[in-house]
Amino acid sequence: MTEELHDVRLDVNGTAYDVRVPARRLLSDALRHDLGLTGTHVGCEHGVCGSCTVLLDGAPVRACLVLAVSVSGQRVTTVEGLTRPDGSLGPVQQAFAECHGLQCGFCTPGFLTTITAGLRDNPAPTHDEAREMVAGNLCRCTGYQNIVRAVERAAELAATEGRP
Repeated sequence: MTEELHDVRLDVNGTAYDVRVPARRLLSDALRHDLGLTGTHVGCEHGVCGSCTVLLDGAPVRACLVLAVSVSGQRVTTVEGLTRPDGSLGPVQQAFAECHGLQCGFCTPGFLTTITAGLRDNPAPTHDEAREMVAGNLCRCTGYQNIVRAVERAAELAATEGRP
């Protein structure tokens, strides 16, 4: 039995992609397998860990819980889209590097997108607010202290640049 395919236009990181996908194709799989954007990681596949977090019209969503056909016409930002137009690191990425928030790196893309959205909503978080900002993402390295420091450093960097 052949599975029906659907034509979908995905706007990812400012580029339009036309793909044919089955209705059940997850956004995370479409990004990784159809578009080759492997920065989005899939951890638990249940929306618990947050490794697959991308921004959908600027709001963080778990790409492993969203069907690709449902995001046609919406803007998707992956971790690849967080770099500056010249290819240099954005403030959240730079803060992770400076504060050693990367650790093993598997969960990092989800943290970066989550924090980017968090800093847009709260550009000057307190320490407790920075901890709360990353509370929905899981890191198996158990190194949240460096990640929280990275949130605070990213806020400093963004304040000087005028954007998260």
